[in-house]
Amino acid sequence: MAGTIAVPLQQLIASLDDSCLPKIIQVCSGVYFQGSIYELSGSEVCFSTGDLIKVIGIELLSVCCEDISNNDKFELPISHTGLFKVVPEEMPYNSMEEMLILRPVALDSCLPFTFTCNAKMTFGNFTLGAGRALTVRSIEQRQGEEDQVRCHVKGQQEASAEVCIPLSTQGEFRECESEECFTLREIMSSSYLRSRRFRFMNTTKCQQPLVLSPIYQVNAIMNLRKNILKFPSSLEVDVIDVTDVCKDVIFATPLSLTEVLTQPEESFPAVVEMLESPENRSLFKCSWLPEFSQGKRLIFHKTGTAAMVLLSSMKSKKTQQYFLVSQQYGGRFRRRPREFNSVYQLYVASTQAPGLKVSVTRNCEEVEEEGLPALSVGEQLDVIRLERMELPCESSNAQRESVEALLCQRVQESDDEDDDEEEDVKQKEEREEVLLPVYMQGHFVEVLTDNKKYNLKDLGKEFSLPLDVKVVSRDSELGTDPLTGFSCLRVEGAMLEPVIQASFPHAPDHCFEIPTRWLSMSVSFTSDPLPWTSGEPPKCRIDRVTEVTDLFFYEFQKQEESGAVPPPRPPKRNLSADTSKKSSKPSKKSSKSKHRSGKSTPTKELADLTLNSKKRPPAPPPPENSDDGPPPLLPRKHATAEVMTGKALPNTYVKIEGSMKKVPTEVAADLDSDHDYESVDETLMEMMKTAQESIKFY
Repeated sequence: MAGTIAVPLQQLIASLDDSCLPKIIQVCSGVYFQGSIYELSGSEVCFSTGDLIKVIGIELLSVCCEDISNNDKFELPISHTGLFKVVPEEMPYNSMEEMLILRPVALDSCLPFTFTCNAKMTFGNFTLGAGRALTVRSIEQRQGEEDQVRCHVKGQQEASAEVCIPLSTQGEFRECESEECFTLREIMSSSYLRSRRFRFMNTTKCQQPLVLSPIYQVNAIMNLRKNILKFPSSLEVDVIDVTDVCKDVIFATPLSLTEVLTQPEESFPAVVEMLESPENRSLFKCSWLPEFSQGKRLIFHKTGTAAMVLLSSMKSKKTQQYFLVSQQYGGRFRRRPREFNSVYQLYVASTQAPGLKVSVTRNCEEVEEEGLPALSVGEQLDVIRLERMELPCESSNAQRESVEALLCQRVQESDDEDDDEEEDVKQKEEREEVLLPVYMQGHFVEVLTDNKKYNLKDLGKEFSLPLDVKVVSRDSELGTDPLTGFSCLRVEGAMLEPVIQASFPHAPDHCFEIPTRWLSMSVSFTSDPLPWTSGEPPKCRIDRVTEVTDLFFYEFQKQEESGAVPPPRPPKRNLSADTSKKSSKPSKKSSKSKHRSGKSTPTKELADLTLNSKKRPPAPPPPENSDDGPPPLLPRKHATAEVMTGKALPNTYVKIEGSMKKVPTEVAADLDSDHDYESVDETLMEMMKTAQESIKFY
């Protein structure tokens, strides 16, 4: 590249158009900020010296306006509606030939234009005065004669004439200002106008001449870059055009898995390189996904569409598992009875497959107000159709409410001990029509008489999903079949998935299918040779079962049940009527509580235990006529005072009226009395009287 001149990026991009793309340019030098990282409009671009950039497209974004008087710059969007006028060149020309030769672009592109001459000009019998404006129309070339410029000149009273001026005519010629105005888009679309200087037609904005330069958004690719780079042409970077030198340079184009599906069949098989680790790893639990990493090589054998089925194991103590199974799976299945937890589920299943028969697995009590019939364990129900039923009313004047119900035939077991005469009557009683409201909760299990073996294709054709099955014979082509260890599997749904059949280079015959809709990563095709002899591809053994996570199942359910209708709710009942009915009937909880209250608990018995058989009496209330005086003094003890043993001393802080009557010493306990005070004996009363007299004496 010796002798190649580096130019600013903006200048090089401005000289390009769509017809000359793509162009390969190389970065020589420039101004770099924060480690050569430009963050522009969400795009992050890093250029280093020597980088090769392949320009594949340019798009005009805005216009850079530079004031030549002070070098100030500002940008205007390309949709700017303001108008501009061309600023004439200040330099005078010495001849007509010089004025035409020094035009910035080809002469045909800049015609017409107007000029003046400061001196008088005479052409034969025609004389032009000084300062007369002339408009150049064309150049006339005559064989054997000097070239002439055909000009249009306006005279007085709107008279006009044309005159031919030889190119050798001398004088001082100056370009005149044109009255024509242009928009930014018109200026940028003309190479002649882009080379001129302009000023705003509205001089209040800016009176100085402006140089207008286009700013493009450059779309380019670089080696091992995931996305198309987008950066403005105004970056202060110097580049050189190396298209001719780097014709054979291969730019690895990053492709998503969806874009790989659009590649022609001739592109496969091929060795590809993963440019990044795959996203959505949490959706899969397969063996090949952990080996996916940046820089890893894969073999893409072919692309296509595969019919797949999503299976789930039953909920148990172990973690529930999910599998994405190809319909090419070689194992065989046998149907398993489905379980239903509501009448609505029975209705949905009957619409998908008419003739549904179920057996009741849990007793249901009759609720007359809500129209719920009684069901017993073991009763068989044949689902007929959906009807409407009327609920019973609380009163005769109330309007009856109608709800949807599932009409079923209840089949009861025949009684072997009945006589032959009653056999016909029993047969009529064995089938009884019963209406089950769709909001009714219950427990049912499907009654199956089919013991046939099916493959996945047959199951999808003959039955509607979901469907419970069990693997009865494994897929012999699989080394380890993960579906054989489950007692029951549910077929949740079927799908058509765009897939890529791939393998690792160290095991090209062990293939697996990558569902491109659920896995996201970027790859690039390489020129590495395939790991087998040309024209002799290995016989591929494909994994038909891929384990997925519960997140995959939930995402699948979101897509499948986007328009699903929720099950109906039971009708609202009159709460006041229900409350009155409940109040008239003794509640079970209250009867239970009464029954329990009759039985004494150990804790209660311990709380009732005292030293005596009776409870300790509560403290007596204070007297009503108590005042705020000082408490009474105790009398002095005498030596002859009789010592009382086993008797409690009176409370000296409580006044006792002198008119208190004497109470007999032995009083029988009044068991029916409201109070439980202790009786006061005669000795205590005499002692209290003596104490009062002593106080009066003092």
